[in-house]
Amino acid sequence: MKRFSVLVLITFVALASSAWSQAVPQCRKHKIITFDVPGAGTGAGQGTFAYVIAPGGWIAGNYVDPSGVYRGFLRTPDGAITKFDVPGMGMGTAQGAVAVWGINPGMQIAGHYLDPNNVNHGFLRTRHGKITTFDVPGAGTDPGQGTNGEAINPAGVILGDYWDANNVLHGYLRAPDGTLTTFDAPDAGSGAGQGTYTAIFSGISPEGVTVGEYLDNNNIWHGYLRASDGTITEFDNPNAGTGVGQGTLSVGINPAGEIVGLYLDANNVFHGYLRAPDGSFTEVDAPGAGTGTYQGTSACEFMACFGSINPAGTVTDAYADASNVVHGFLRTPDGKFTTFDAPGAGSGNYQGTQPTGINAEGAITGFYVDANGVYHGFVRRDDSSR
Repeated sequence: MKRFSVLVLITFVALASSAWSQAVPQCRKHKIITFDVPGAGTGAGQGTFAYVIAPGGWIAGNYVDPSGVYRGFLRTPDGAITKFDVPGMGMGTAQGAVAVWGINPGMQIAGHYLDPNNVNHGFLRTRHGKITTFDVPGAGTDPGQGTNGEAINPAGVILGDYWDANNVLHGYLRAPDGTLTTFDAPDAGSGAGQGTYTAIFSGISPEGVTVGEYLDNNNIWHGYLRASDGTITEFDNPNAGTGVGQGTLSVGINPAGEIVGLYLDANNVFHGYLRAPDGSFTEVDAPGAGTGTYQGTSACEFMACFGSINPAGTVTDAYADASNVVHGFLRTPDGKFTTFDAPGAGSGNYQGTQPTGINAEGAITGFYVDANGVYHGFVRRDDSSR
């Protein structure tokens, strides 16, 4: 997959919380609804993964069936679920619609799938269920290579990246007419596993501004911002470590140009940040986050890095406490934190609650892993909402 452990396939990692004296307790007006896609597997590592939430509460994600195949779903605000497969996807264990990571207000869904040869291909699903698959010219055709779909904006522009034949990653944008534009951060590395990574879920703004990170030739991470005219600005959080595997990542941007991200410091502890349009940084450290190796806020050593920001500047993500238990949090623009756990979330090592997306109304979706290692979807919303 991607991020700090480039070669490690997505595995739910510890992000957690302990009691939080500075945090705001859960407001009674909010409730968490848990759900499972019918047909989702019930074995360890199987279940339902909710990833993105559109205005009004439409949720997209995938589920792992009892055979270990990934399949997509769309959940309506009233809880009805439509399941879908992508034409050409493999039906073997760990194949299928492995990433259903983008949704826009028009209910267009973007992501990627693994074919029977374990090659990645991008896809776009319309609100009516029509699915178009695509490949970026230059994408590799060996197992683990190919085209990844990561996010989609209201205009239908898809943000993604692709692995070439040398296992170097590059970014791309796909316009609604299918036109593809590729790009690389100027200082991105050119070795295997290096290159330009694009952010998932909320990595592209309505104006087509995108964010991500690149891994340089010394295997250090750096953030970047790509303007709609193609200009790329590279940046580093001033507190980020400069050792191998350390550095700065960016995971989302909102219409105001605020970037949410994370960094790994010199002691290998994770921290969140907000980057303002003027380039200034605000630290986002969840009270109660652990301070041990690979613990902290937005910890993601063994998984793709999640986290999302909405137009109001509210951030959602998770953090790893000292016991490696995962808990969700949200941070409002005034700096207040609220922690929450999905009912049924496990409290063992690397179990707990992982938020992944937040919409304009502040509704949050994500997934949790229970005490048996099974995954379930959830939505956290206002009681007054549908």
